[in-house]
Amino acid sequence: MGGKQQHGGTRHSVVFAVNGEKFEVSSVDPSTTLLEFLRYHTRFKSGCGACVVLLSKYNPELDQLEDFTISSCLTLLCSVLEIARQDPPITKGLLAFPASQCGFCTPGMCMSLFSALVDAEKTHRPEPPPGLSKLTISEAEKAIAGNLCRCTGYRPIADACKSFAADDLGINSFWAKGESKEVKISRLPPYKCNGERKAPLQCFWMLKGVGTSPVSVQELQNLFESNVGSNQITSKLVAGNTGMGYYKEVEHYDQYIDIRYIPELSVIRRDQTGIEIGATVTISKAIEVLKEETKEFHPEAVMVFKKIAGHMEKIASRFIRNSASVGGNLVMAQRKHFPSDVATILLGAGAMVNMRKDGLFVLLFETYRAAPRPLGNALPHLNAAFLAEVSPCKTGDGIRVNNCQLAFGAFGTKHAIRARRVEEFLTGKVLNFGVLYEAIKLLRDSVVPEDGTSIPAYRSSLAVGFLYEFFGSLTEMKNGISRDWLCGYSNNVSLKDSHVQQNHEQFDESKVPTLLSSAEQVVQLSREYYPVGEPITKSGAALQASGEAIYVDDIPSPINCLYGAFIYSTKPLARIKGIEFKSESVPDVVTALLSYKDIPEGGQNIGSKTIFGSEPLFADEHTRCAGQPVAFVVADSQKNADRAADVAVVDYEMGNLEPPILSVEEAVDRSSLFEVPSFLYPKPVGDISKGMNEADHRILAAEIKLGSQYYFYMETQTALAVPDEDNCLVVYSSIQCPESAHATIARCLGIPEHNVRVITRRVGGAFGGKAIKAMPVATACALAAYKLCRPVRIYVKRKTDMIMVGGRHPMKITYSVGFKSNGKITALQLNILIDAGLSPDVSPIMPSNMIGALKKYDWGALHFDIKVCRTNLPSRSAMRAPGEVQGSFIAEAVIEHVASTLSMEVDFVRNINLHTHKSLNLFYESSAGEYAEYTLPLIWDKLAVSSSFNQRTEMIKEFNRSNLWRKKGVCRLPIVHEVTLRSTPGKVSILSDGSVVVEVGGIEMGQGLWTKVKQMAAFALSSIKCGGTGNLLEKVRVVQADTLSVIQGGFTAGSTTSEASCQVVRDCCNILVERLTLLRESLSASSLYLPDFTSMKYLNYGAAVSEVSINLLTGETTIVQSDIIYDCGQSLNPAVDLGQDLLFRELGFSMLEEYPTNSDGVSWFQKAHRTYKIPHWTHTLHTSGEPPLLLAVSVHCATRAAIREAWKQLLSWSQLDQSDLTFDLEVPATMQVVKELCGLDSVEKYLQWRMAESKRACHQRDGLYQSDGNPSTN
Repeated sequence: MGGKQQHGGTRHSVVFAVNGEKFEVSSVDPSTTLLEFLRYHTRFKSGCGACVVLLSKYNPELDQLEDFTISSCLTLLCSVLEIARQDPPITKGLLAFPASQCGFCTPGMCMSLFSALVDAEKTHRPEPPPGLSKLTISEAEKAIAGNLCRCTGYRPIADACKSFAADDLGINSFWAKGESKEVKISRLPPYKCNGERKAPLQCFWMLKGVGTSPVSVQELQNLFESNVGSNQITSKLVAGNTGMGYYKEVEHYDQYIDIRYIPELSVIRRDQTGIEIGATVTISKAIEVLKEETKEFHPEAVMVFKKIAGHMEKIASRFIRNSASVGGNLVMAQRKHFPSDVATILLGAGAMVNMRKDGLFVLLFETYRAAPRPLGNALPHLNAAFLAEVSPCKTGDGIRVNNCQLAFGAFGTKHAIRARRVEEFLTGKVLNFGVLYEAIKLLRDSVVPEDGTSIPAYRSSLAVGFLYEFFGSLTEMKNGISRDWLCGYSNNVSLKDSHVQQNHEQFDESKVPTLLSSAEQVVQLSREYYPVGEPITKSGAALQASGEAIYVDDIPSPINCLYGAFIYSTKPLARIKGIEFKSESVPDVVTALLSYKDIPEGGQNIGSKTIFGSEPLFADEHTRCAGQPVAFVVADSQKNADRAADVAVVDYEMGNLEPPILSVEEAVDRSSLFEVPSFLYPKPVGDISKGMNEADHRILAAEIKLGSQYYFYMETQTALAVPDEDNCLVVYSSIQCPESAHATIARCLGIPEHNVRVITRRVGGAFGGKAIKAMPVATACALAAYKLCRPVRIYVKRKTDMIMVGGRHPMKITYSVGFKSNGKITALQLNILIDAGLSPDVSPIMPSNMIGALKKYDWGALHFDIKVCRTNLPSRSAMRAPGEVQGSFIAEAVIEHVASTLSMEVDFVRNINLHTHKSLNLFYESSAGEYAEYTLPLIWDKLAVSSSFNQRTEMIKEFNRSNLWRKKGVCRLPIVHEVTLRSTPGKVSILSDGSVVVEVGGIEMGQGLWTKVKQMAAFALSSIKCGGTGNLLEKVRVVQADTLSVIQGGFTAGSTTSEASCQVVRDCCNILVERLTLLRESLSASSLYLPDFTSMKYLNYGAAVSEVSINLLTGETTIVQSDIIYDCGQSLNPAVDLGQDLLFRELGFSMLEEYPTNSDGVSWFQKAHRTYKIPHWTHTLHTSGEPPLLLAVSVHCATRAAIREAWKQLLSWSQLDQSDLTFDLEVPATMQVVKELCGLDSVEKYLQWRMAESKRACHQRDGLYQSDGNPSTN
């Protein structure tokens, strides 16, 4: 691609191809990204999460195109040659496995897998069987390491990826047992390599570097000289320019100078001194070069190269490494203090030129990285690279360090650093426990994080752990080192050699294949209601996989369309004086700035509403919380609207105002509470005083604090409002409740509801965040479109979305519990303070939901005082299982506390407090159902057998006794989930050709609603066979939700919409079947499903066993296995339901997702998804079934069990009492939380213990020597 410089070099003509179609664009803004062009200037659509595209570039040396994936949102349009379409077998592969839910991330997954397949074909591996590829299962799983998915838990996606590997077929949940390998292969879409592709002829001329793509150092110099003295042109040197994803630039450059085509900067050269890699070489290419097999270098050098490559594979994600340059990474580290891995590992490798080959020396090199995601796509808490030359002592007393280089990065220092004082101390030393202990002390004293560094104690502890991992095993090597270095004797060491060796091997990642996960699902299919219950492919999955599914932001922009962005408050309680823009250039592109003053006459300043109250669209004279919308800026593009919002400055006045309420304690003190309707407030159970009096033991006033959680849907909030004739508006919204948005928009504009039409086709992830929180987004667009008489749309950027939407409810719980000596609980008293934020939203439902989940155990007596607090923080809203997640966690925390107090096995305490049917009736009343319906005891016992719970518990005990630095824990726990059905509308119409159109009030969000509704319609109409005897499923189409077509749509929430929608469609179809017995009857039927009282509420039961492993040196938690049994009745579609791995999804709340705010309540996430980490495929190894997300707490409890074993070990090293092992494990139990509980100084404690043991053994040996008069000859 190339272009011609125009108008001072700031605009260019660009020519490139997309899917073989040629595009020529003139006057391109140099800062335009490929994603912007694809979304707004072509018919090809993509999106965040699906923004990975396959880029093809011409290689003149090979005379062919090279394919690799890139992130289109981080790629400048001016750097593109051709964008290719993914291979059809990839999309078909994802369909063969139920691997698409909301579908927003699916195209990106396809592209990442295709890229991995292309790379695999370049290898020299043997040709695979027909229909398969050279891809290995390990590579298949790593292919999606950089792609995020919030819906599916990745299991079916990974299975689809592995199905292309010759060494694994994956596990398709719906293959019949006993099928042969040949039959399974025949059911998969065959993969065929595309072979070499030649560049299109029209692309050849584009390879010349002109304009701002210099092809020599001289051209680059000329560009600099032409800009000297000009104050009008600002320039930036770029190679991959992926840094723009981390450093969100507000400033605008006139000129981007692409330096990738300068030969001197793209050189790759090998000689006897090593490998030279140019600054613009991509990280992926550097990895490829470092991993190449060659005999040019000494084996030790090859070892170093491969370890550097292995570490580089954990940087960012594959599609970012394909663009990011080695030099660019280092420049960011130098100028912006970026926590670079490249800088650290190269600093650690250092001067390696003089390689000894005489066998007297051994070169050791290792890199380390502690990060929330083990395979990358997350910045490290700390990274390190160590190089050491060691040799056996001539005296045979151990291993001597001849020299070493110890580099640390991401350590709270401006740049990667060398621990030179430690290097000097170790050089020449013979390694033993004492030397290592002194080196660690020196490391803590000399390498200190700077002030302001986050989690400094944890980072320092990681540095110590890495140093111990590197040198620790050398202190106990059998060859050349005394086993008891203090005394010279070899038979008094308390730790067996195998233990040390075993633990050392655990840290060597090169010896352990990564991931290689497996999953198995067991379901029983029934054809009683065929095709209901059949595992058919989800409706629309093919469109999602190919990227052709239409989401709101994919709708082509109407003519004269404008774009909006929110300006929000940064103060929790302040008076607004005005809004200005700090950049002089921004107002030129601003069309309008709307605030509460622009609400039409007769309208209301309302942005959202529920039955409990409303929330204003904009702050009026005063802000009520940080993150509250203050104004809506409208501009000619989304980029300019966002830029204008970023540079907007709100002028505040703080005088004569009460201090804001920023905590639940302050809210209670100032009586700032929301009312909970009596019909929603749960009833207490039993006599609390009697229960406490019966108890042998009591725990009084224990506290639990639970934080918030962000939704992190892949598609952020988005809407499009289009003015229509006669004062009407059509609003396209990504929302879970179009009906409520419809009413809110009408009230805001002061127009009749029949003038408003809200349409929702599908939603790219929701989880509760697209219910109430989507209303102000749609309403703001509607207001702007109404006022300006032009279409207005918005795609809220991630940072703004995170700050405005609130998320899950934080809360403080104080509890007192009474219990017998046998573990039976007799009474539980709770005081709960819930932070609702600015408005009630749906917060009044929280008490009922929390207590409903908490009642899964028989507490004897259960009383509570629950307050919903109004604070000056963003209003909290429903998030998947609102209140139920917290209630389930509270229940398990109480059980764990009781077991710890009694020093009993926690599984025994859980078991003794399970409900009988009698107690179930007492706690759940009419929802409990008949005795035969209470399946939890059966599930509980069956799970113990199927998961080998008792055997694994014993094996884990042995593992923990035998491993110093890795501990395991296992947990079995139950759920009792109360389900409430809601009224749901539906409409079924039979057209003249026999095809069927179905409308329901529910929204397709990835749960397979449309698919299940189609199945039900096909079943219910099967008796009349519309249009002949063909497949009825193919004749049924479910259309988008339209508030003027089907009213009373309500909320799509609570995991009951599919069930209710299928019932109302069945009702509609029954009406039609009855009508069609006569002639000349309407072929359209509508109905409203109203569940009767007896079926409105019922209970679901399930149980899970989760096993985890924790690394005591880093705090990293790995899920080893999860086994689940869930009584879900008969699934409407197992293929869809099994993909929704809610246990895995909700790991974020209990284990990963921190949601900190500053003192004003503003989120700290300035880098959005770069710092907020949702669960990723790399966090799990095995899952089974479709678990309710409430079972995710089993992982947290298993982690607690593992930490308890670490605690015991730590206390034994310090010779402290181990009887009281009660501790609080925070939520989320992140790496630093786990490490702190395992001991930030655990390595020092261990070394001190080893030294003390050695001294004790020495003294005992001396005693034997004196009594015998002769030394022992052992």
